[in-house]
Amino acid sequence: MSDSLITILCARNLEEQLLDALLITSDVAIFTSTTVAAHGVDKNRMSASEQVFGRAVMTQVQILCGSQGKDALLSTLKNTFARTGMRYWITAVSEQGEFA
Repeated sequence: MSDSLITILCARNLEEQLLDALLITSDVAIFTSTTVAAHGVDKNRMSASEQVFGRAVMTQVQILCGSQGKDALLSTLKNTFARTGMRYWITAVSEQGEFA
């Protein structure tokens, strides 16, 4: 089973809803979230000041999951957050571990 890293960009007003959904999902073992400056976002989804600066303030969430959990998680998120404009991409993880 290979691990994947799912990266999600979400609008700040959806951050808590997304984090809550991840916290109650059994397929999610560990994830991180941080505030980022996102470039290339649809201008209709940006505030006037974000359009002036050319970047949107968003939350980036990264979720480490196995291949079986990935499909179930994506299905749940796609249903829950349909038409919200959240973007995601998946990256293969070649190695992961813990410094013990």
